[in-house]
Amino acid sequence: MAWTNSKIFRQYLADIVGNVTAMDYDADTVKLALYGNGITPDNDVTAVNSAFDVGQWDNVAEIFDGAEWPAGGQTLGSKTISVAVADTVTIDAADSASGSSATLLTVFGGLVYDDTIATPVAKQGFCYLYFGGTQSITDGTMTIVYNPLGIMSFGL
Repeated sequence: MAWTNSKIFRQYLADIVGNVTAMDYDADTVKLALYGNGITPDNDVTAVNSAFDVGQWDNVAEIFDGAEWPAGGQTLGSKTISVAVADTVTIDAADSASGSSATLLTVFGGLVYDDTIATPVAKQGFCYLYFGGTQSITDGTMTIVYNPLGIMSFGL
């Protein structure tokens, strides 16, 4: 069991291209929930198994700290979709930060998911992000700094 990389869920792409779901990155509430090393993320799961509070993404495995990093995750701010780079679509947001007195221990990665839609799958995942190993903060601010190439990037 371990995180090894960041990936986009295949079913997310299939569902938006096939018009199975109406996930709207711009308008919907999108969140980042944190997890430890007790899970093995898999981008090949069904839409249901990519969702927050289902399977390995259940809230029992989630790492949070009350209002500092709430259960269910932080809401992404300043979300953007860009086509500024040739042959690339980039989905990004402002870096996510906890409150100033958070205690978040042994965080390995997070699930980015749509917290607005309810059907056909509630809280369906977009992708998961690996943070490169154990990240912890005790009574401080944890900031998730997204890749300069975005949270998700599609090469065409």
